[in-house]
Amino acid sequence: MIEIICTNCDIKKEYPIGTKLSEIATDMQICLKQPILGVLVNNKLKELNYQVFKPKTIQFIDITHHIGIRMYIRSLAFVLFKAIKDIHPSASLSIEHSISKGWYCEVSNSHLFLDGNTIALIKKRMQEIIEMDIPFIRKEVLTTKAVTLFEESGLYDKLLLFKTRNQLYSSVYHLDNTINYFYGYLVPSTAYLKKFNIVQYFNGLLLQVPKQKHPEEIDEIVVQNKMFKIFREHKKWCEILEVPFVGSLNTAVNEKRDNELIQISEALHEKKIAKIADSIFKKRNETRLILIAGPSSSGKTTFSMRLSVQLRVLGFKTVQISLDNYFINREFTPKDENGDYDFECIEALDIEQFNRDLLDLLDGHEVEIPKFDFITGKRFYNNTSMKLSKDSLIIIEGIHGLNPKLTHLIEAKMKYRIFVSALTQLAIDKQNPIPTTDNRLIRRIVRDYRSRGYSALDTLKRWESVRKGEDQNIFPYQENADIMFNSALLYELGVLKTFAEPILKVVPENMPEYAEAVRLLKFISYFLPISEREIPPTSILREFLGGSSFVY
Repeated sequence: MIEIICTNCDIKKEYPIGTKLSEIATDMQICLKQPILGVLVNNKLKELNYQVFKPKTIQFIDITHHIGIRMYIRSLAFVLFKAIKDIHPSASLSIEHSISKGWYCEVSNSHLFLDGNTIALIKKRMQEIIEMDIPFIRKEVLTTKAVTLFEESGLYDKLLLFKTRNQLYSSVYHLDNTINYFYGYLVPSTAYLKKFNIVQYFNGLLLQVPKQKHPEEIDEIVVQNKMFKIFREHKKWCEILEVPFVGSLNTAVNEKRDNELIQISEALHEKKIAKIADSIFKKRNETRLILIAGPSSSGKTTFSMRLSVQLRVLGFKTVQISLDNYFINREFTPKDENGDYDFECIEALDIEQFNRDLLDLLDGHEVEIPKFDFITGKRFYNNTSMKLSKDSLIIIEGIHGLNPKLTHLIEAKMKYRIFVSALTQLAIDKQNPIPTTDNRLIRRIVRDYRSRGYSALDTLKRWESVRKGEDQNIFPYQENADIMFNSALLYELGVLKTFAEPILKVVPENMPEYAEAVRLLKFISYFLPISEREIPPTSILREFLGGSSFVY
């Protein structure tokens, strides 16, 4: 007999060695708000058919848990994959990226035209598969056998990935007569996938999934045409470099082409930044204020410095104003639902004083710029003055840059707004896109450890709050941008892997964040390491790795 502690109901009980987690759930009468999808066993995700052989602490999870919603989305992707294969066996499904509160997908290698009738046909087949309650079966097989299975099924993107993984055994998922591979566990069977929708979207379709906190609902589509355009642009970059998937990136590393990838990726960035500077130059008779916003670890600071260099090449002078200097005094700062100071809401800034100072500067007056003491929580002045010349541009970088409230007294024609984020279009394979949040999180883990002395555990603990602030203060305004800059670099996860692995490996098993650390370690295990040696000192990646020629 072994002891099992369940944190859902605070029960401690003994079970025979080899008992399945599903049997424990039944015996303990676990009742969550939604159906149980998986289990955290010693803070590590397992499926319900997992057997326990040693004492464990377990937590059953449903779709409202951030790990549960990921399981749901992966499983739904497999159902979509099978439905399309059932309708047209030669069709190839690509799940491209998250957009407009859903997942954008394209279908190739077939005569399927994704009009309303075809979408309805695919949706009908998905519903049939769900109603059949087919189990998702995961089998551990020799990697050589997995490669053969993928080759026989025409899944060449997965074949290439597994050939470069250097692992003896790998997992393959079966759904009736269809096989696939997914980065992470799936739900027990198709019957768990009650809520979904698919709609026509650009040249493909949008897979809509339930809300995590309210799974009986599906988010309304949010129009993100500019965001979609920048994703398409990055996909073209992947095609230029011939590395759409991790397997092809690893192949390039094995063939000693990684330095070439670094050089071309950095050149594409520089060309894009120069192009943005040129577009500002064309509006030189009106533009005076450049507003740069983006989520955490998107490389906003390095981007603003590189843009400043390009603008000076065109004859501009640039000055930077920090929004941090315009915090209101601590006692007047709004508080969040937990009673903590909410420094990320726009009401934490003295918007009126900020706008008055901007107007005076733009009118040619000399203005004394405030400072903020974060220890005392007070604003003060120390005779720091600023005055603009005719050819000066003000650069403001911060999370509220695209919020109209921030510069509400400034004429729209005087503002040029830029949204910066790491929107990687590189995918693990055709059905396993890389979430942009993972790219940014790994950047942040590496930077926080190097420059702030934070452990991976510290960063992971803060990440949910950071993401919540982004959802409230940044993403609702991203389509206000005049232009978007994608700071993702095709080669970067191969470089970040070497730095992130040892930091993530020390996250303690007894902490809830251990599950996320394990997931990220598995994610970066797909990449072959790439040396940082050839990365230039002006690269955005240097903001996170160190060695930048810019002073932050």
